[in-house]
Amino acid sequence: MRNLRLLRNGGCRPAAATGTPQCFCLGTEPGTVLVGSQHGLVELGSARDEVTREVDLTVEGFMPEDGSGCIVGIEDLPEQECVCVATAAGDILLCSLSTKQVECVGSVDSGLSTMSWSPDQELVLLVTGQQTLIMMTREFEPITEKQLHQDEFGEGKFVALGWGKKETQFHGSEGKQAAHHKQMEVSPTSAWDDGRPRVTWRGDGQFVAVSAVCPETGARKVRVWNRELVLQSTSEPVSGLEQALSWKPSGNLIASTQEKPNRHVVFLEKNGLLHGEFTLPFQKGQVKVNELLWNADSTILAIWLEDLQVDNSNPNSYVQLWTTGNYHWYLKQSLHFGSLEEYQLVSLLWDRENLYRLHVLCQGWHYFFYDWHWTIDHGMGENSQHMANVAVIDGDKVLVTAFQHAVVPPPMCTYELQLQQAVNQVAFHTDPKHSGDMAVLDADNKISVYRYGQSTTSDPTVRLGAVGGNGFKAAVETPYLDKTYRVDVGSSNNGVMNPLGLRFLTWLSDDSFLVVGQGQDAAQSVLHHLTAVPHETEAEEQRLSLRFSVPVDGEVISLCCTPATKTIALQLADRRILKYVWDASAPILEPWRSSSGCAVQFPYPCMQASITRIGDEEVILGLTDRCRFIVNDTEVASNITSFATYNEFLLVTTNSHTCQCFCLKNMPLKDAERKSGDCSPPSSGSCTDSEVARQVFLENAENFIRQIDTVSYINLFFTELKEEDFTKTMYPSLNGSSKAQSYQHPDQKKVNLICDVMRVAMENIDPQKYCLSILTAHVKKSPPELEIALQKVHDLRENNTPDVKAVSAEEALKYLLFLVDVNELYDYSLGTYDFDLVIMVAEKSQKDPKEYLPFLNTLRKMETNYQRYTIDKYLKRYTKALGHLSKCGPEHFSEFLNLVKDQNQYCEALKLYPPSTQEYKDISDAYGEYLVQKQLYEQAALIFARAGIFAKALDAFQDSGSWQQALCMATRLGYTKDKLSSLARSMAGKLVEQRKHAEAAILLEQYTEDYEEALLLLLEGALWEEALRLIHKYGRLDILETNFKPAILEAQKSQLIFLCSQKEAFLRHKSRLQVVRELKEKACESLQDYETPNCPELDLFSETSSVVTASDMSSKYSHSNSRISVRSSKNRRKAERKRYSLKEGSPFEDIALLEVLGENVRAVETVKGDIHILLKQLVLFGYNEQAGTLQQVLEEVLQLVETSIPEIWTPHLQQSSVNPVLGPSSTANSIMAAYQQKRMMTPVVQDPELLIPPKLNKNLQWKLHLLQ
Repeated sequence: MRNLRLLRNGGCRPAAATGTPQCFCLGTEPGTVLVGSQHGLVELGSARDEVTREVDLTVEGFMPEDGSGCIVGIEDLPEQECVCVATAAGDILLCSLSTKQVECVGSVDSGLSTMSWSPDQELVLLVTGQQTLIMMTREFEPITEKQLHQDEFGEGKFVALGWGKKETQFHGSEGKQAAHHKQMEVSPTSAWDDGRPRVTWRGDGQFVAVSAVCPETGARKVRVWNRELVLQSTSEPVSGLEQALSWKPSGNLIASTQEKPNRHVVFLEKNGLLHGEFTLPFQKGQVKVNELLWNADSTILAIWLEDLQVDNSNPNSYVQLWTTGNYHWYLKQSLHFGSLEEYQLVSLLWDRENLYRLHVLCQGWHYFFYDWHWTIDHGMGENSQHMANVAVIDGDKVLVTAFQHAVVPPPMCTYELQLQQAVNQVAFHTDPKHSGDMAVLDADNKISVYRYGQSTTSDPTVRLGAVGGNGFKAAVETPYLDKTYRVDVGSSNNGVMNPLGLRFLTWLSDDSFLVVGQGQDAAQSVLHHLTAVPHETEAEEQRLSLRFSVPVDGEVISLCCTPATKTIALQLADRRILKYVWDASAPILEPWRSSSGCAVQFPYPCMQASITRIGDEEVILGLTDRCRFIVNDTEVASNITSFATYNEFLLVTTNSHTCQCFCLKNMPLKDAERKSGDCSPPSSGSCTDSEVARQVFLENAENFIRQIDTVSYINLFFTELKEEDFTKTMYPSLNGSSKAQSYQHPDQKKVNLICDVMRVAMENIDPQKYCLSILTAHVKKSPPELEIALQKVHDLRENNTPDVKAVSAEEALKYLLFLVDVNELYDYSLGTYDFDLVIMVAEKSQKDPKEYLPFLNTLRKMETNYQRYTIDKYLKRYTKALGHLSKCGPEHFSEFLNLVKDQNQYCEALKLYPPSTQEYKDISDAYGEYLVQKQLYEQAALIFARAGIFAKALDAFQDSGSWQQALCMATRLGYTKDKLSSLARSMAGKLVEQRKHAEAAILLEQYTEDYEEALLLLLEGALWEEALRLIHKYGRLDILETNFKPAILEAQKSQLIFLCSQKEAFLRHKSRLQVVRELKEKACESLQDYETPNCPELDLFSETSSVVTASDMSSKYSHSNSRISVRSSKNRRKAERKRYSLKEGSPFEDIALLEVLGENVRAVETVKGDIHILLKQLVLFGYNEQAGTLQQVLEEVLQLVETSIPEIWTPHLQQSSVNPVLGPSSTANSIMAAYQQKRMMTPVVQDPELLIPPKLNKNLQWKLHLLQ
C-alpha cells in the first residue's frame, strides 16, 4: 500500500553544447553524465549548467563533420579511466576525457547497430550491420561471433514425452475443435518500429537477451544467449511483439510490449515462454512504447511512451513508473514532457548506486534526474469516523481503504476516486477534525479536493470497492469532489519545462496549500504558499494564486507539519532543519532550535520525519532508510523500521518484529532518548499487581470454575495457556517504575501450576461434569500426563455409571483423540501394558485390525516380564526394557547383553545385577571394550579392575599412562620378578617418549635395579638434584666427572644460546612493530582528512549497507559457474594457525608481531626456574664464571622485556581488548564514536587476549646473590 513520493529533482542545460544528443550513460564521478552527439563526447555536471569536459571526434575523423554521424553505444570504464564509444560506422573508440586522446581499438566494416556491456563490465556484445553478434572481452579480444538469426531453438529446447496425439489430448474450455485449429500467423512489426536490435543483460551478467526482427516473418523474436554466445532459447511466436526489451535484474522475467486492442506489457521467461502481462492505459494506435527499464532492485518498471496520432506537430512524450503487488500492477507516477521538440526524450537510465534515481535526457540538451522514495499516504485525526484512511495511487485512480471500517487486502479497497489524469501526489487534510479529506495532485498540475459530509448526492467519480455489492447497503461514508484547482506554479522555471515541478503537497487549511518547487539554482528550493482565488462564475475549475514564495537555501528533501502550533519542519539535503510558521502574516523561515537554543541538524538524512512533544519541548523525530531513529540531533536507536505518533504516544516497530509504545506526556527528553536507545520492552510497572492477581486466581480457582461453569469455555481456557507473562510483553506498564517481584512458585511452570490447581478444584466440585476439562488439564501440562489421562478413560469404561449426565468412556476417548495424535496415544496406551485400553484406542484410529490384533495376541501369550520387555523395546524405552528382561532368567542374558551393546545402556545394565555375579562381570567386560574403542583407556581400566578382569585392566592402564596402576595389576596377576622388570623397562621407554624422565628413572631404579640407566635419564631430563641424590646413594662419585659436570656445562651453553636468540628476535620484532604502527597511523589520518566525521559517507564504517546496487546483483547467479570450495578440518586448523602473517605489508602484521612478541616473553619467563636450579649446580661445582655469565644474560633479557611491555602493549591497546570496537556487543553508535576518536587504528582481532600483555612472575627469586 505504498506510493512513490518525489524526494528531490534537478538537472542542467549547458549553453555551450552543440549538436543533438543521441545517447548517454552515467559517469564514474557522482553527479556527472556522459552524452554522445553527432560531434563527439560531452560530460555534463548536474550541479552547474555547463560542459565540464568534452572530446571532439570529428577532429580525428571518427565522425563526419557534416553532423551525419551517429553514436550507437557509450559506456564509462572506470578501471581503464576512459569511455568506450561505438559509432554506427563500425568504430570502437576509447576516449580519455582528461587527456582528450582517442584510440580506435577495433572496427567493423559492416557498421554497428548496438553495443552493450555486461553488468560486471567483463564482456561487451556488438551487433553488426550484417546481423551478427560479436562477444568480446573487456580487453576487446574476440570470444566468438554468431549469426543473430538462428534456425534452432537453443540448448533449452523442450523435450517431447510422446503423450499421444494432439487430437486425443484435453483442450479445456476450447473443446476438441481446438485440436484442428491452425497455428495463428504472426503479424510483422509495427510501422513505427525502428528495426534496430535491442540487447538486455540479466542482472548477474550470465545471460543476455537480444530482440531482433526476423527477416522471414518481419516479426520480432527474442533469443537468449549465454556468456560464451551459445544460444539457450528462442521466444515462442508472439504476434505484434515490439522493440522495447528489459531483463528484470532479479533474473526471472524479461519485459517487452505487444500490440493488442489495449497496448500490453508482456513478460517472457528465460525459456522463451510468455508469463504474465498488464495493460497500459491507452487505446490501440494511440501511443508507442520506445523503451522499458527496470531499476536495480527490480521494484520499479519505467516506461517511455510517445503519441502516435500527431498532425503537423511533435508527439507528446511520457515516462510512467509502474510497481506491482499482490499480482496487480500500479501506475505510481506519470511524467508528461509535452510536445516541444527540445523536450523530446533521447534516453533515460536508472542509477546503479541510488536505486530510486531516474535520469532523463532530452533533445534540447535538457538533463533531469528524479529521486524517489517509498511512503504511505494516510490520514490521522480526532474524528474516529474518518481516521485510518490509506490512499494508494493507481494511475488515474486513488484506491482508499478505510481501516476503521474494513480491512481488505490490496488491490481491493473500500472505495476509489476516479480522476481525469494520472495521479502523482495525495495529501490528507492536516486539520485533525477533517483528517479524511483529501487533495489529489495529478500530472496536469490540477488539485482535486474531496471532502466528507456536506453533499447529499452521490459523486459519480467515487465508486465503492470491496465493501459494495448488489443488494447490500454500504455502512461506510464516501467523500465527494468539492473543488478542482489549477496550479500555475512549478510547471516551468525560467522557460524550462520540468515535469513534477511541485512536490511535498501539504493541505494547510480549507483553501490553502503548501508545495515545494525548484529554485533558480540546482541547490535551491522554493516554498510556495498557495491560496484559492475568489471566483465570480460557477466554473468547475478554480485557480490557486501564489500568496508568497519563500526561497530556501538548500534542497528540501522532506516536510512534516503539526496543526497544533501551525508549524512546518523542513529537512534540507545537508540535514539542517528549518521551521516555517504558515499562519503568520509574513513568512517566517528560521532554523529549528532545541530548548538549549542550538540549531538542530540530523546526523543522517531521514526519509520520514514527524513533529511531536516530549515533555514540554517540541521536537522533531526522524527515521533513516537504515533504521536509525533520531530525536532532534541525537540518534537514539538503530533498529527501528517504522514509527508513528498519536497524541502523547510514540509507537515504533523494530527489526526483531516487535511493536513498542512509549508515553511521551510526562517524560523528559533525556529519558526519552535513554528509553529508546536499545528499544527493548520497558520493564512492567504492573508486575507487582500481576503477582498479586496470579496468587488471588490460584486461591479462588473454584470460584473461577463455578462462574464460567461451561465445560467448553474451561477447555478453551486451558488450550490458550502459555508460559509467557503477558503483563510484561503484551501489556507492559507505561511508567516502567516498579520492579517485578520474584515468582511465588519457582519450581513449577506457570501452565503446570494452573493446570494442577484447576484440576484439583474441578475434582472437588464435580469430577463427572468436568471430566473432559480434567483430561485437558492432564494433556496441557509439560510434559503431557497422557498415561494418567488414559487411565481415567479406562476407569470410566470399567465403572459404567447409570448417570445420563456423566461422560462415557467413548466420549472421553474421542475428545482425547481430538487433543492428541492417535498414533502417539496408541503408543502411550501400549506403554500401560493394559491391552483392553490399547484395543479401545486402536479402534478409534485408522489402524488396520489385521495388523495390530495379531501383534497384541502374540504379546498376550508371552510371560509377563518378557511381554513388558517386548513392549518397551517396541516403544524404544530401553531402560525399562532392560529392567524387565533382567527378570526373565539367565536363558535370556545373551539377548540382554546384545541389547545393552546395541543401545549403549551399560550403566543402567550394571545397576540391575550384584557385583559378585557373572552377569555383572560380563557386562563390565563389554563396557570396558566399548570404552577402549572410544580411547577412554583409564575409565576402561577402572571398569576392568573393578570386575576383576586384571589382564585387560593392565593393558588399559598402560595405554592410559597410569604406570602405578599397571604395576598394581601386574602384582594381582602374580608377575615374576623378571616379568615385572621387563614390564617396568617397557613402560619407562614410553615415559621417556613423553619426556617424563623422573617417572621413568623411578621405574628403572626400583623395578629393574638399573640405577646407572636411571642416572642417565635424570641427566637427560635436567633433573640435577635427583641425579645427585642417586649418585651419592650408590656411591658412584666417578659419575660426577664423567657425566654430571659435562652435562651442566652443556646445559649452560644451551641456555645462553636460547636467551641470546630470544633477545635478538624480541628486538627485531619490536622495531618492526613500531614501523607498522606509524604507517597505520598515517593512513588513518589521511583517511580522516579525506572524509570528515560529520560526512554521511561514514555510514559505511558503522554498518554494512543494505542498498542493493547493480554490481551487487551481478553476484546473485554466480554460483552457476563458480567452484565452491569447502575447507577440511585439517585445512581449517592450518588456516587458524596462519591467521596472522609476519610477512611485511600483510593486513594483520601488527597482530602477528604482538603474537610472536608474547611468545618470546612467555618463553623467557618459563626458563627462569630451570636456570635457577642450573645456577645452583654450577656454583656447587665451582663454575662461578659460567654461572655469572648465565645469570647476567638472563637479567638483561628480563629487564629488556619489562621495560618494553608498556611500549608494546599500550594502555590504549589493553582498553580495546576490554571494550572492542567491533564485536557482538558493539553498536553503530559505538563504532562511529570509536572512529571519531581515532580508535579504528586499533587492530580488529578475533583473539582479544593478544592485546593483553603477558604477566611476569616477580615472586620467583631466581637470582643467586653470591654471584653479584
